[in-house]
Amino acid sequence: MDPDWSGVELWWGDERCVPPDDELSNYGMATRALIDLRGTPPAAVHRMRGELGPEEGAAAYERELRTAFATPSGPPEPVPGRCLDLVLLGMGDNGHTLSLFPHAPTVHERARWVVHDTVDAVPPTRVTLTAPVANAARHALFLVSGTDKAPMLRRVLEGPTDVDALPAQLVAPTHGELTWLVDAAAAAELTRRSA
Repeated sequence: MDPDWSGVELWWGDERCVPPDDELSNYGMATRALIDLRGTPPAAVHRMRGELGPEEGAAAYERELRTAFATPSGPPEPVPGRCLDLVLLGMGDNGHTLSLFPHAPTVHERARWVVHDTVDAVPPTRVTLTAPVANAARHALFLVSGTDKAPMLRRVLEGPTDVDALPAQLVAPTHGELTWLVDAAAAAELTRRSA
């Protein structure tokens, strides 16, 4: 059974500065793996335009978000219609989430909603939402799998707080919920278990 996309708007958390048909494009990957496989498309797809380049791509996406959420200035408001309902996140084996990488200045951004950075990854130039946008969401959901993530997952969830080294620790919704869905392999090194 196909999901009912009629009320769904898709936004992107981060994007590589490549064209949408590039095999490394997050939009392209999501389109091939999810959007194109459904009979009815979502009500709206708001993709980050990485091909515009980092500065223009970040500025354009922030304008689009602020217009959609009727917030021309200031931080996101954690109320329905003024924030994202769900932020679906991953975590890298280096502790990054979105394209907020360890020790990057973007980790500390609090005014802008969307920024760009050059990171230690391929390709290096990225556009990303900032922590205030993720933390205003009604629900933040991490999906983490694989044995390669196990040591980092333990550091993020059970170690001391160090958002510079572990940007995934930045995600702590102010008025919403935070959920971690992890497979057994990723959870193998955790000492605390919950259902």
